[in-house]
Amino acid sequence: MATFVDRVVLHATGGDGGNGCASIHREKFKPLAGPDGGTGGRGGSVIIVVDPQITTLLEFHHSPHWHAQSGTQGMGNYRQGSSGDDLVLGVPDGTVVKSTDGVVLADLVGLGARYVVAPGGHGGLGNFSLASPRRIAPGFALLGEPGEENDVVLELKTIADVALIGFPSAGKSSLIAAISAARPKIADYPFTTLIPNLGVVQAGSSRYTVADVPGLILGASEGKGLGLEFLRHIERCSVLVHVIDCATLEPDRDPLSDLDVIEAELAQYGGDVGIDGGRVPLTERLRMVVLNKIDVPEARDLADMVRPELEARGLQVFEISAASHEGLRPLTFALAALVEKHRRESADIVPTRTVLRPKAVDDAGFTVSRREEAGREYFQILGTRPERWVRQTQFSNDEAVGYLADRLARLGVEESLFAAGAVAGAEVVIGSGPSAVVFDWEPTLLTGSELLGGPRGTDLRLEQHARPTRLDKRKEYKDRMDAKTEARAELWTEREAGVWTDDDLVDPAQDPGEAEAPGWSDGSTGAGTTIGS
Repeated sequence: MATFVDRVVLHATGGDGGNGCASIHREKFKPLAGPDGGTGGRGGSVIIVVDPQITTLLEFHHSPHWHAQSGTQGMGNYRQGSSGDDLVLGVPDGTVVKSTDGVVLADLVGLGARYVVAPGGHGGLGNFSLASPRRIAPGFALLGEPGEENDVVLELKTIADVALIGFPSAGKSSLIAAISAARPKIADYPFTTLIPNLGVVQAGSSRYTVADVPGLILGASEGKGLGLEFLRHIERCSVLVHVIDCATLEPDRDPLSDLDVIEAELAQYGGDVGIDGGRVPLTERLRMVVLNKIDVPEARDLADMVRPELEARGLQVFEISAASHEGLRPLTFALAALVEKHRRESADIVPTRTVLRPKAVDDAGFTVSRREEAGREYFQILGTRPERWVRQTQFSNDEAVGYLADRLARLGVEESLFAAGAVAGAEVVIGSGPSAVVFDWEPTLLTGSELLGGPRGTDLRLEQHARPTRLDKRKEYKDRMDAKTEARAELWTEREAGVWTDDDLVDPAQDPGEAEAPGWSDGSTGAGTTIGS
């Protein structure tokens, strides 16, 4: 069973936000008391924090899935939902958080360093919070936002000052056991060390840590042996110590060729250049050469032969024996001097300044792009607010859908769709992935008697508060009188033209022969009869 794990994939899910409540206050003698639905609670977040008591990622190897607590929904009588508790996970000091694509998200160094892996969702607003002078009693509430789901890679990069590197069985584990209280596994076969080992060395007033990593061989950058997997543990080390076996019996090996092979393998290792301590390549770190096993006579002779050539390369060389502890004291003090030198140089580095990047003036908070996929053309809307509003909308409620349309219109989504070339009936996608919402766009009408450009539920014709002036009233009266005069003149003209004449009723003054026609009287006392005589 594995006891040391330095790389795991963590599947984290934030807690869901609680749904808002749509409720109307009911109380005796108060028939219309208004909305009283509370807001849902916020979901908990998954947070990783550096814990000095933890030295491995073994817990996440056995349990990679973690889910934070969700918030509860709001209730009537203005009661808010309770927020979910954050899920805090402890990790070792020096843990690097990466995305699944290898992008460095955070470098957790120091006690209390933390990173939010999966934020919790927002709670949905209740209808009490959605009420306004124009929307007095909303019949809907917003849904809780689902928590984020993120997969991250946790890599442990051991924090040490000195790293011991070299071929297998070069005596690295024996050396760290001789100069510190570390007790790694030591045996007479290659690849005894399968996990990094740490030891603390005290040299006078100086105190520093030493890391022993598994051995490297020719072709380690191609995956041979244990590969370069464990070199991540020396990325933070300021001093690299080449431990060379001068008593090896393997053919085609000597101290100079061993050094060249290890240097070539280090050059093949890129590491993370985006974090503190990883910008300086391993080939440019402070280095030292230790010729080990000089307690063997042949090894001492070989060390005396190659030492001048190594010093000619500008390397500091020490001849030691981890078995007999010969030469260890000068080595520990020399390492302390290099570590102190690096610490003094690092102290002059100006700490990273906090950079505030304000939002651009023309940043609308969303983007509208025209896309084509498999012969299908659509317009995609991406943005924090539009995507969150869509997730919080209950599409089975028409009033909630109308509220979403108003919010998108106020944000300027419709203007951006027009600018992108969208027409009525065009396919619009808000968001990405399986949670995206697809619909056919119908732009808001700005003409017509029912929609005059005002907010939903209003009519601008009923809100005209301008009073006519005296001049306007006189002009209106004059126009009305002129219209009446023209109508009278037109009627009189039609009357004179005989448009309204009845053939059965003829005036006797025009035709005397018709004076005796029944039903006609001129009202005089002459000839003729009167109706009813």
